[in-house]
Amino acid sequence: MKYTKLKELKASDFKRRTGVQKKTFNKMVDIVIKSEDKRKKLSGRPQKLSYEDQVLMTLEYLREYRTYFHIAHDYEISESNAYKIIKKVEDILIYSKEFRLPKKIEMITSNNIEVVLVDVAESPIERPQKNKGGTILERKSVTPLSHK
Repeated sequence: MKYTKLKELKASDFKRRTGVQKKTFNKMVDIVIKSEDKRKKLSGRPQKLSYEDQVLMTLEYLREYRTYFHIAHDYEISESNAYKIIKKVEDILIYSKEFRLPKKIEMITSNNIEVVLVDVAESPIERPQKNKGGTILERKSVTPLSHK
């Protein structure tokens, strides 16, 4: 689906779009294919996405911080399926030890974390002030109950 359009790009544009070179991308795909062939079942539903699209989806998630909802919508799959595929590909690439993708637990417990604080404050919305001087008050007794 998406990879068919992307593979026609020049090498520099491919890297700009995905964050990795074509050679690295192909190596990632080969690792995922080898890992999936080892655990592949004899029967089951065929995959909707190719291995290239699965790796591309994972790279989009890691590079662009897109939500699972947006990624799932682009690839025409469910949000939960997008999560499962991305998690599976991340784990395969982490355990292959050919790429430096730290586990999320390592990133959380790492001491190399820089903290960025953002001061978010409410800003008041200008609305007209309610004051008694600007309105005319009338009593109920002054307004007639019925027309004569």
